[in-house]
Amino acid sequence: MEDEMNTEGQGLNAGIWIGIAVGAAVGIGIAISRRKKTRWDAARETGERISSHSSELADSTRDIMDRVKLIYEESRKVVEEAGERWEHGRKLVGV
Repeated sequence: MEDEMNTEGQGLNAGIWIGIAVGAAVGIGIAISRRKKTRWDAARETGERISSHSSELADSTRDIMDRVKLIYEESRKVVEEAGERWEHGRKLVGV
């Protein structure tokens, strides 16, 4: 009979320790999730967010650069034409 009581006591103790461990884990998890985020945490999250979308970022950057290149080339053509017209106008005036 003492063996049965001793076994039940050990089971009860184990259950208490498991309950304490689970409660502590939940409490620590809640405390960590509610802590104030530092600048370093925000920077790390931003870096993770950017790296997870890096292929989209590369495609968007490529599209932007293609558009800037097109705008530059068209602007260069406009400036060259304006220079040619300026020279032609000066020749007509005789300057």
